[in-house]
Amino acid sequence: MDPRLQRLQKEIASAVAGLTPEQWTLHPPGKWCVAEVIEHLYLTYTGTIKGFQRVAEAGKPLATTPSWAQRGRTIVVVGFGYFPSGREAPSVARPRGVPVEKVQAEIGPKIAEMDDIMAQCEKNLGARRKLLDHPS
Repeated sequence: MDPRLQRLQKEIASAVAGLTPEQWTLHPPGKWCVAEVIEHLYLTYTGTIKGFQRVAEAGKPLATTPSWAQRGRTIVVVGFGYFPSGREAPSVARPRGVPVEKVQAEIGPKIAEMDDIMAQCEKNLGARRKLLDHPS
């Protein structure tokens, strides 16, 4: 497994270890609770798996050429590590009430599944290629 994804698995497990049911659902004003944040991550991983499965089935990258605005946003977020406030998650990745127990049980295996399909696509289509667009 990619070391970054392995670290992600461990950090998520560590972050939620021992939380009480009340802590899972505590809402800071205007923010998501822990359960919603973890569900959001779970939904992004399942969506990434589905996207890369489409890439594998197509046998070719499905990414489009980024616009200059998209390139600029990528530099700001990835290059400088700045995530502007006020951005909303894509609708497919917004929490919708998946049971906490399901998310807890499946998030680690979903990260491993995501790693597998991404590695398969990289092996078949080449490393360091953009294979899929981000759902923004």
